[in-house]
Amino acid sequence: MEYWDIYDKDKKLTGRTMQRNDFTMQDGDYHLTVLGVICRPDGKFLITQRALNKHWAAGWWEVSGGGVMAGESSEQAVYREVLEETGLDVSNAKGGYVFSYHRESKGDNYFVDIYKFILDFDEQDVTPQLAEMQGFMLADKNQIAELAKQGIFLHYDSIKQVFA
Repeated sequence: MEYWDIYDKDKKLTGRTMQRNDFTMQDGDYHLTVLGVICRPDGKFLITQRALNKHWAAGWWEVSGGGVMAGESSEQAVYREVLEETGLDVSNAKGGYVFSYHRESKGDNYFVDIYKFILDFDEQDVTPQLAEMQGFMLADKNQIAELAKQGIFLHYDSIKQVFA
């Protein structure tokens, strides 16, 4: 069973935890997630397509990310999530933390830490986690904007500045 730390409205740890995806949080409680945007030096971004068996946004495009486990730092989580989902180790890549945003929804309040990494890699270096995704592609910022315009790119409005 995975657990997430609970944060307050100021993004400070409360000392409490919650079961992963148990979205019955109290008002003023938040959990933390991360997104890792990976860009090659040629300006192409690695984006992944969600598996079709996902109960939410199946088949949509996104960047790697996920929940920060209890006791884990945001930075540790983004390294772990990117490695698990793509097979790419970004721990020594150029870049890092860019910004955070938050969302509030009844029972599911969360912060999202956004990271951007510059990494020289080839498509054969990517090892997709097939339980999470059905595929990936290298896309430029215009292709990503077009997927967002079609309504099939997750979090685009919140993170589009990292594709500039």
